[in-house]
Amino acid sequence: MKLSTLACYPVKSLRGIALSRAELTERGLAFDRRWMLVDDDGRFVTQREIPALATIGVELSSDTLRLVHDRMAPLVLSLDEPKAAVRRVRVWQSECQALDEGDGAANWLAEALAKSLPESLPAPRGEAGRFRRLRLVRLPHEQRRWVETEFLPPAERGVVHTAFADGYPLLIASEASLAALNQRLEAKGEAPVPMERFRPNLVVSGGDPFAERDWASLAGPGYRLGLRKPCKRCKIITLDQRSGEAPSAKEPLKTLVEMDTQPGWKGAFFGQNAVVEQGVGAILRVGDVLDSLS
Repeated sequence: MKLSTLACYPVKSLRGIALSRAELTERGLAFDRRWMLVDDDGRFVTQREIPALATIGVELSSDTLRLVHDRMAPLVLSLDEPKAAVRRVRVWQSECQALDEGDGAANWLAEALAKSLPESLPAPRGEAGRFRRLRLVRLPHEQRRWVETEFLPPAERGVVHTAFADGYPLLIASEASLAALNQRLEAKGEAPVPMERFRPNLVVSGGDPFAERDWASLAGPGYRLGLRKPCKRCKIITLDQRSGEAPSAKEPLKTLVEMDTQPGWKGAFFGQNAVVEQGVGAILRVGDVLDSLS
């Protein structure tokens, strides 16, 4: 098998960045989910609530993060941590401290999201005002968000941490599994879906469809990743990751449930959540030869 795709999502629920190489850190790929949007209560906000987040692009340079929108000048933030207000934030049931990127970033995001509203949904709908209450926050280097312990071996409990990902440092998906899903979708008269709908960090080519559910670890040159929990999917996989629109409101969620891709688990599953077992500091490269360990 080979590593066919690498992707990083610096701002949770904004567009991702395709990479040819990436550094592996304790939290997964460098800069992955380092930033996110929160509401007045510090609760995370994603495409589940605001599909228009998919219209905002992200670029990384050696010293800046840039948010881009086709109807606005970019927002440029230094990668150096700001001297900023500290906020208590929450991702699902997990809480931690984060740094607020300031009014300028919040105002830019509000304007970009308001411009992304369909013309058929004018301002009286109230969305623009709601966007003004969103804040962009960053996870400080020293802060820790611990991974849930239920699916970790004892040695990893209270040790493995992540940034603002839903729960785990990495998400791994398989080209063969996507091909099987798309074959089923097309047989039903539905359009196939691209891998970007699932927002994985690593995509593996080769192997059998859904074989990844039986892997304990995935090893590459100088690193080993432990697969810990199947990824239960939500409505985000129904959204086009450029427009935020849903071409088919129930697909591919409905078909994943029908395929029972994770026997014994209720719901729609695609991909596997993973942790870093070995290789912090290693460089992952597209084309790496990978071995699965059971």
